[in-house]
Amino acid sequence: MSDTTSTQQPEGVAEALPVITFSTFVVSLNSAALTQLGIIADPSTGKREKNLLLAKQTIDVLSMLEEKTRGNLTPDEAAMLKSILYDLRIIYVRETS
Repeated sequence: MSDTTSTQQPEGVAEALPVITFSTFVVSLNSAALTQLGIIADPSTGKREKNLLLAKQTIDVLSMLEEKTRGNLTPDEAAMLKSILYDLRIIYVRETS
């Protein structure tokens, strides 16, 4: 019997995708928040558009991750998450003032 799982990728797809680690996951959420804050252009449209409600939700998700993973991260992961959250919160406050 062959081993088929729902996580199998079509041939060639796995090589094109980056390895998912906690750090790459956090960086992807950071990029999403920066896009939602209008700091970087949306890669699908090339335009900068603000969606502050969605940006707040993404920042809240990162904050929840920080809380729920406290004590389980490497020092580098914890520092990166703390720094990203600080920067995003400063930008959010600036954009909503």
